[in-house]
Amino acid sequence: MESSTLDALDRQLLQALETDGRAPFSKIAAVLGVSDQTIARRFRKLTAEAGLRVVALRNAERLGQDHWMLRLRCAPDGAQTIAHALARRPDTFWVGLASGGTEVLCMTKPRTPGDHYLLLGKLPRTPHIVEIRAHQLLHTFFGGPRGWLGKLAPLSDEQLAALTPALPAPAAGPVRITPEDEPLVAALEADGRATHPELQRATGLSESSVKRRLSALLASRAVFIDIEYDAEPLGYRSGATLWITAAPAVLHSVGEALAGHDEIAYVAATAGPSNLVATVVATDTAGLYAYVSGKLGRLEGVQHVETAPFLRRVKQLTYQPTR
Repeated sequence: MESSTLDALDRQLLQALETDGRAPFSKIAAVLGVSDQTIARRFRKLTAEAGLRVVALRNAERLGQDHWMLRLRCAPDGAQTIAHALARRPDTFWVGLASGGTEVLCMTKPRTPGDHYLLLGKLPRTPHIVEIRAHQLLHTFFGGPRGWLGKLAPLSDEQLAALTPALPAPAAGPVRITPEDEPLVAALEADGRATHPELQRATGLSESSVKRRLSALLASRAVFIDIEYDAEPLGYRSGATLWITAAPAVLHSVGEALAGHDEIAYVAATAGPSNLVATVVATDTAGLYAYVSGKLGRLEGVQHVETAPFLRRVKQLTYQPTR
């Protein structure tokens, strides 16, 4: 479906940034066959109309850190306040209202292994929370460094190859972010396209040191550059979280099948009453129903599905209270 707001070039630029968020506008322009000024203008348009931001994320899998998806059933008069309070925290990266505004969904990203203050300390004492369900994420089938825009395929294979960074194969085992690198990572979390001089000023390092440390962080996959944006201007106005129970013997095959569906933006295996959680995006409510009753319903081994439609996203990667 073509968007009435964003055209084919906008979509190509989004996928270009999803592929390499730090690529110079001149490189993107050359690959897409337009001028540098056109790319800069379209970037500003996407920032204003689609909430585009380029930021760095810590790679929990490479860092050996646990992630959790929290389902908070709330009194209706407290759900929005709780959602915005969670969104302001640095240890969350996705917060949304679902199920008619009676449920807050939140993904956590503890900064250190074993840091579960939010889950064990803060939330149980929060008024208006009726029930807390915590689902540890065990394995990601799709999401993280793998972006959903690739499923829309606005870029050709040749364009995608020209924009994909040439990174060495990462070393086996977990990696770490050193205390010396924390200021650099923090600056990139605020602006993934910050220039080397801007990163130099933020860290106090020399420009050559910034370039060397940034290259090492990206090569190790300790961090990756990602983009956030609104899907609605792309023509996708409906979404939901799916809590899926699959037979244990086919859990992995169901997860892999879901990862291949164009409608799935994220899917992971979880601990808890259900063993898969997925984010589905659709053009409208009818499209959401068609997916749940069609592709998903036909998957062998799926025993139960709970659908929690999104009411509103409060935070994707960053908290933007004015939007």
